[in-house]
Amino acid sequence: MPELAKPTKSKKQVVSEFRQSEIITAARKVFAEKGYIAATVDEIAAVAALAKGTIYLYFESKEQIYNAVLANDLETLRRLTIEKIAAAGTALEKISAYINARFEYCEQRRDFFRIMYIEPSGSPVLSKAKAREWLREPVHMLTVAIENAISTNQMRHWPAEILAWTVADLTTGALQRRLATTPTTTVREDIDFLIDFLYVALRPSAS
Repeated sequence: MPELAKPTKSKKQVVSEFRQSEIITAARKVFAEKGYIAATVDEIAAVAALAKGTIYLYFESKEQIYNAVLANDLETLRRLTIEKIAAAGTALEKISAYINARFEYCEQRRDFFRIMYIEPSGSPVLSKAKAREWLREPVHMLTVAIENAISTNQMRHWPAEILAWTVADLTTGALQRRLATTPTTTVREDIDFLIDFLYVALRPSAS
């Protein structure tokens, strides 16, 4: 059966998506530099080279822009992480793929990670529960891989889902430290340390 052609977007839809993308890119830069509280829609408009009124055609408020920035990057990161995990082989390789994907994206989008992890209180950051929703699918993939590894005695017998979330939390903590301080280690050194630490911790107990 022939594949159905995707509906063609109208010129208005294309322009709308392009404008929203421009605004999100500009807002990411402004929020990362100023923080949510100090940032203004005027500054976002200036960076985007758009009139302030044009911004309000696409977003009702600064808060809506802010959450659009986070949602946009979280979804991109979710897809990237899933692709990397799916392409990896063993459970340990999938864990390594997860860690590498998060660190690599952080280096590419430091503005996003700074907003997500360093933003002070008072900003309308997506709730922790909502933010973790973007992690749920990658963590589920890790859980399944860990369960399979445990069942064949390739990994220490620990609760698989708790272990998968622990991998996610350790990775987040390492990224927060890099963003909040002046690191004395390279990105590669941090990745390798975390992977080596987990490999040793997850190694099956000697019988």
